[in-house]
Amino acid sequence: MADRMRLFGISLLLFVFLIPGTFVGQDMFKRLILKDGSFELITTYEIKGDRVHYFSAERNDWEELPSSLIDWPATEEYARQAADEASRKKEEALESAALERSEEEARMPYVAPGLRVPSPDGVYLLDTYQDQPGLLPLAQNGADLKKNTGSNILRSIINPIAGPKQTVELKGPQARIQSHVTFPSILFPIRPDDPSIGYDSKTAQNHLRLVRCKEKNGNRIVAVLDIAIYGKVKNRAEFLEAEVAPVSDYWVKITPSTSLKPGEYALVEFDGKGAMNQYVWDFGVNPSAPANPAAVLSVPDRSEPVLIEKPHRKPDQK
Repeated sequence: MADRMRLFGISLLLFVFLIPGTFVGQDMFKRLILKDGSFELITTYEIKGDRVHYFSAERNDWEELPSSLIDWPATEEYARQAADEASRKKEEALESAALERSEEEARMPYVAPGLRVPSPDGVYLLDTYQDQPGLLPLAQNGADLKKNTGSNILRSIINPIAGPKQTVELKGPQARIQSHVTFPSILFPIRPDDPSIGYDSKTAQNHLRLVRCKEKNGNRIVAVLDIAIYGKVKNRAEFLEAEVAPVSDYWVKITPSTSLKPGEYALVEFDGKGAMNQYVWDFGVNPSAPANPAAVLSVPDRSEPVLIEKPHRKPDQK
C-alpha cells in the first residue's frame, strides 16, 4: 500500500508540473482569438509592427497574421481565465497530494530521526543497539502460532468447562527479540475504521498491558487465570505500569513507566469484556544481548527504512 501511495503522489506531481497544456504548462499553449470567432493555438507570440509573429502549436512552425484580425480583448480575457483555472487546479492537486502524504505518514509514522514504521501492519519494538535506533518486528506467540500470524486477532482463552485454572505459557526460556534498552517502546497498530477491534488510539490504554513473565520448567508463564464456577475470571500476572500514547490515528506507543529489569516480558491484549488474548507479543530485556535479526535501522536523509537482515524462522514455522 505504501508503494501505491508513493506512486500516486509522484504521478500526481508529474501530472501537475510536466504535462503540456495543463496547470503550470498552460503557458505553453495559448490562444490568439480572431474577430471571426476562430482561434489559433500557439505557444508564444510577438508583435512586429502591424503583424503578429507566432509559433503554431498545431503546425509546429512560425507563422504571421495581421494584428487587425485579432480580437485582443477576447484573447486577453481567455488568457486570464486560463491562468486562473490552471492556478485553481494546481492548488487542488497539491492539496490532494499533501493529503495523500499525510495519510501515508499517519499509517507509517516516523518514530525516530530517519526511522519510520516500515509497514501499516505488524507490531514493532523500538530499540537502540550500539547507538543506532532500530525497529524490531514482534511476532505473536501462543498455543498455536501457525494459525495466528497476524496482529490484532482477539481470541479469548476463557473456557470455564476446561477447569478452574488456566495458564498462558510460552515455550522456551527466552524470546527471540531482546531489547538492549530498559525503556523499550512498542508500536502497536490500531484500525479506527474496523469496528471489530473495539478500541482506537485514545482508548487503547484499557486494552494493552505489559507483563513480566515468570520462568517455570524452562518455559515462560505470562498469566494464570482463575475461573470461578459461575464463569468470572481473575487474571493473575505481574502487570507493569505503562503509558499507552497515540502516535497517529493508526498507531499507539506502549512505554513502561519505570526501567525494566533484565528478563522476559510480553505485551498482552484484552477485549472490551476483559478477556485476555492468548496470543501475546513476547520480548526480553538484555542490554548485553547480540544484535537482533530483522532490525529496521534509521537511515539519514532517506524516507524509507532498510531491512538489513532476513528474519530467522524456526523449522516448524511456515
